[in-house]
Amino acid sequence: MSVWVTEEVMRWGLRFCSRRSLWQQRSFLLSASLKDRCASSQQFTHIWSPRQSQTWLSRSSVRSVRFYSQGANHRDELEERDHLPAPPADTEFDDEASPLRQRRSPFLDHLQHCGSPSDVLDLTCKYSPTARQVSNCLTHMWASSKKFSEEQRRYELQLMFEHPAFDQLLQKAMKSVQHMRNEDVTYSLLSMVSLGVPQRSRVVQTFLRTCQEKLNDFDEKSLSILASSLKHMEDSANVVALKQGIRLVVEARLPSIKSVMALQTMMRMLGKDAPKELKWKLEKKALSMTDQFSLPNAQYMISTMAAMGFFSKPLLDVCSKKITENIHGIPFNRFLKLLQSCRELLYRDAHLLTSISDYVASSLDIWTNKQLLLFLSTFESLVFCPAPLMEAYAERVIANPDVLTLKDLLCVLKVYSSLSYDLQDRRQQFLDSLSHVLSSYLPKISAFELLKAVYFLCLLGHFPYAPLEQLLQSSVLEKLSASKFPHSQERMFQTVDVCLRIDRPPLPRPLTVPASVLGDRTPSSPSVNRRLSQDLQSVLGEQAHTTLQEGVVLENFYFIDAAVTKPVPIQTSASEASSCAGERRSPAESSQRVAVIYAPQTGFCYGTPNPRGPLAVKVRHLKILGYNPVLVTEQDLQSESEEKRIDFLRGRIFPEHHTSETQPEKEHLGS
Repeated sequence: MSVWVTEEVMRWGLRFCSRRSLWQQRSFLLSASLKDRCASSQQFTHIWSPRQSQTWLSRSSVRSVRFYSQGANHRDELEERDHLPAPPADTEFDDEASPLRQRRSPFLDHLQHCGSPSDVLDLTCKYSPTARQVSNCLTHMWASSKKFSEEQRRYELQLMFEHPAFDQLLQKAMKSVQHMRNEDVTYSLLSMVSLGVPQRSRVVQTFLRTCQEKLNDFDEKSLSILASSLKHMEDSANVVALKQGIRLVVEARLPSIKSVMALQTMMRMLGKDAPKELKWKLEKKALSMTDQFSLPNAQYMISTMAAMGFFSKPLLDVCSKKITENIHGIPFNRFLKLLQSCRELLYRDAHLLTSISDYVASSLDIWTNKQLLLFLSTFESLVFCPAPLMEAYAERVIANPDVLTLKDLLCVLKVYSSLSYDLQDRRQQFLDSLSHVLSSYLPKISAFELLKAVYFLCLLGHFPYAPLEQLLQSSVLEKLSASKFPHSQERMFQTVDVCLRIDRPPLPRPLTVPASVLGDRTPSSPSVNRRLSQDLQSVLGEQAHTTLQEGVVLENFYFIDAAVTKPVPIQTSASEASSCAGERRSPAESSQRVAVIYAPQTGFCYGTPNPRGPLAVKVRHLKILGYNPVLVTEQDLQSESEEKRIDFLRGRIFPEHHTSETQPEKEHLGS
């Protein structure tokens, strides 16, 4: 007896050491385990092949079983564990009316103290688990594996697959599956899939077929657990059959579903392939349950709709309102997942986005630099300008610019140039700080990263000499010539070139972009919008001494839908008249040029008339060239009334006439 105790203590001690020093003890444990387990594992190759497990471990590591990693950082998606059904309690009797409810098996008491999948397997060697306890074992193995770091988890799963009792447990699971409760069947399947048991193995396929047989008897919770399992499985005959079966069952039972979480899980399982009619039924059911929505329900519903590829504005608006009312109780990763889902759905609610950006700006100190950059980048992808956040973050950069890594710097430049946010009095100080950081990275920056940085700075109207000079060196240009993205490079070089020519920055030495990197400089000349052309002709037909030229190309780069030349308004001020007395104006001074541009809605920051990115640069350059830019969007021309469209264009092109015409009306109304 004492010898057995000594050996047992040594074996447990070695396993404890292996978890404390995984890779130092790995070779010893593996060599010892292979000798003891070889004969046993060969018996059950018909359940699942050890070769399968080795292939699975080497090919995908733990990627296919990753449900939740405790070491996940803020970049990870919203943890799935928050939305999966909770594992069943490790109790033998759940029926409160049972006289045996208070009795608890010693096996379950010991199971609670198992800290790893291998500990559970060791326990099954001492006790013979019942059908219910088999399910408890698998669930506990899955739950315990989630507590480890990624590296330790990979090692623990390898120990689990090599443990001889694992084959025995899977064999017992197959034999007892018909005697398991429905909930235990689904939890066992979910646990095996999560642990990485090969999905085409006999044991997994047996559980899938059992689920098919019992599907009509599954309650709401069991259907939800099964849907969670199938979501992480590759398509096979049994998986596809079960998905079709669940779709039919869900549609039939939809009116009786009471749990919001279960509804969301099933919506995700049905996915983008669900028929439109079923999606509409799901939408109606979800809207009928909105009074039950908790804050996590509202957040998860938006990501669920993104997973389904289903846009429901009423449902999105309800969720947005719920989130806005509880904005202070949301962690970073859920904010990020929410914004990413809105982007996937092309859904932008001004109140929701403003509330999030204002909250982040007001609590700037609680966020890390990388979290703030992820916020800014996601807002930029939504074409939304979070003005308070951009103002607050710019102040942080000015205070400590050296904290930015090269990747951070490129992200900041991209966001601020894309949204064309004007910091006004702090603008020059902010841009100088970014230029200082960029100069510090010049010795090690790649050619393409340098091109992007200079391109973003040019969009912002800032031209630091050192980065420009380095970019235009022959050695850097040669490296860029071998790039995989020649078209995007050419466009960026063309923008840098036109900025140098039009902005004319005061540089120590003139710099020019070689023609060899500009590619085809001829701008695309799309046809002028037919409705815009007709309305412009109607407007200008009423005006004398006014000319219209359509499809104009300026500086061999910018396409202008229409250039209107009109006389300068007559000066009515006596002082202006006296100052101009005796002076004759040149033809250029006696006329004004208006550039009419048909601009896409994406060229503006969401919810504002402010142009952004290349469109903002185009407006800036047109003003330098002496044009008054007039931006016309598709929404401006949507009015079916030609009279309203003409009146709109007349007011934009001839604001002085529009003002003079409306002034008598105002005076009349005032009298």
